[in-house]
Amino acid sequence: MTEGTLSRALLAAMLLFAPQVTLAQIPVPPLKSRVTDLTGTLNSGQRAALEQKLAAFEAKKGSQIAVLAVPTTQPETIEQYSIRVAEQWKLGRKGVDDGVLLLVAMKDRAVRIEVGYGLEGALPDAIAKRIVEEYIIPRFKQGDFNGGIGAGVERIVRVIEGEALPQPSKARGPASPLSGFESLLLIGFLLVFVIGGVLRATLGRIAGSGVVGAIAGLIVWAAVGSLLAAVIIAILLFILSLFGGVASPRGGGRYGGWSSGGGGGFSGGGGGFGGGGASGRW
Repeated sequence: MTEGTLSRALLAAMLLFAPQVTLAQIPVPPLKSRVTDLTGTLNSGQRAALEQKLAAFEAKKGSQIAVLAVPTTQPETIEQYSIRVAEQWKLGRKGVDDGVLLLVAMKDRAVRIEVGYGLEGALPDAIAKRIVEEYIIPRFKQGDFNGGIGAGVERIVRVIEGEALPQPSKARGPASPLSGFESLLLIGFLLVFVIGGVLRATLGRIAGSGVVGAIAGLIVWAAVGSLLAAVIIAILLFILSLFGGVASPRGGGRYGGWSSGGGGGFSGGGGGFGGGGASGRW
């Protein structure tokens, strides 16, 4: 294995996990409506109008679009937090995966459109990026957050309406594969903060972290064929897992705070996401 490949693998793990070793993640709020504003950015009338528009679109087309505004996603990037929300909310119809999440992090001055598997053809990354850069961010820069969110939603709706979506009974086509770099980040994240949490709880912190490191090493060995890289990554993820399960200071475990379950009159339909979409800052 070349020095560049090894450096790439190490950098991927370090960039993802280093900021999160000692800090608790922001919990995912419960999905109760199509518009969830935890920042007070939108007033009740604006939320109601947006909710009505999204409900009418879902009734007409079947696709689910949800808007979430949070103060911050730190210590995660908006991309990391967005995919966690999308995977938990499961927007879109099961088997069609036609869900979209528009996420705004006010203090971070960041916005992201997260696109379900089934809409990656109608709403590819390039088009999502244009919506963010040309319709949302210019209004956000002027302080018109309701206008920016509304314009973003309107463009998303128009793009989807131009695509003949399959019926729910039809199976999803093969998803676009993640790049090797993205796959490494996703696998490492899942190992440390999802699988690692379960293993630490059942086997104990040291033993559970050891299993996480071993799994990571085997994956790297199989992927790049280098024992040295596998050992280094295994040790790194063992350390990160060992110190990465700090409980939230608010109590109730690492994900204390908001309930993570659904509720109210709206829920996701079981759709899947694979990281498609685009982000931007204002």
